[in-house]
Amino acid sequence: MTLTSPGPTVGVVGGGQLGRMLGEAAAPLGLELLVTDPTPDCPAAPVVRDQIVGDFDEEATLRELAERADYLTFEIELADPDVLERVAKETGTPVHPAPETLRTIQDKLVQKRRLSEAGVPVPEFRAVDTAEDLREACEELGYPVMLKARTGGYDGRGNIRVEGPEAVEAAVDDIAGPAMVEEMVDFERELAVMGCRGADERDTFPVTETIHREEILRESVAPARASRAVRERAREVAHDVLDVMDGRGVFGIELFETTDGEILLNEIAPRPHNSGHWTIEGCHTSQFEQHLRAVTGQPLGSTDQRFPTVSTNILGDVTERQSAELRGEDGVLETPRAHLHWYGKREVYALRKMGHVTLTADDRDGLLDDARELRDGLTFE
Repeated sequence: MTLTSPGPTVGVVGGGQLGRMLGEAAAPLGLELLVTDPTPDCPAAPVVRDQIVGDFDEEATLRELAERADYLTFEIELADPDVLERVAKETGTPVHPAPETLRTIQDKLVQKRRLSEAGVPVPEFRAVDTAEDLREACEELGYPVMLKARTGGYDGRGNIRVEGPEAVEAAVDDIAGPAMVEEMVDFERELAVMGCRGADERDTFPVTETIHREEILRESVAPARASRAVRERAREVAHDVLDVMDGRGVFGIELFETTDGEILLNEIAPRPHNSGHWTIEGCHTSQFEQHLRAVTGQPLGSTDQRFPTVSTNILGDVTERQSAELRGEDGVLETPRAHLHWYGKREVYALRKMGHVTLTADDRDGLLDDARELRDGLTFE
């Protein structure tokens, strides 16, 4: 890549908070960002060169994006891999990660099968099309189980915990489409590794502990509060996952540490991920800069951690959808080594991700409690 002014352009399918943070990371690299999103004046719009308003899978929109960009990538899995592959070929604009990776990731059953066949450790799983399929699977796996929609789910949506036989029919009806079922993993903690695939190199960010409630990520703690052996095994599994992926970029790799100290893969996101937001302040290179370096074929940056870091999500705490007006931010801004990230969403509703707070320190003791206190001082009420 040769830097010019204006610089090379990266076209991004999706203009939400991830697109916004990609835009913030692009400027120091001399890159221009162009995003496409169906929401006019999307969260990324204020920090990128331009927005094309259009659906994530609309061919005319993606073709215009490809024609105006030097590289293509995506920050949401709703992009159509067939359309992306076609417009990239016809315009000569490379897309990373590869559309084949997106095809694999979009269907959770295909994803699990592909990784299991490659030797990546995963929970026991089965395909489910009917209530009878689910009953038979539960007889093998035992209750409770986790029923997952094969496509489209995120932040706990499309996931249903099935406690017993009496819940089978309702769970299948709620999914209302192709599904898979997984054994319920008895885990010590959830972990995440941001993996990086460059042109000729691979790397991983430090292993992160992720804390969820209602299947929504609340806090990320780096380094993870796990043993050195567990963290090393998590990195090994992440590298095995990268071997299965095609194309360049950053991959969010979600893992379970079982009560026996084993590592199992949960899911993969072929893009920057909420569990890697802490890298903006916590590492020498953020996950967003790393993704752009990889997509454009530049050398990867250092993934070394600068100091212990906790990131906490700012979620909607209202009962009704309303205009987004955050209160209490002075408490964050007045705190040394605390960093507020606002996503620029116009409306807030219950549990919607509106921003995050990152807190760094020279040691990890008490850091999570301090970060939670800052986060809990914020409200939309």
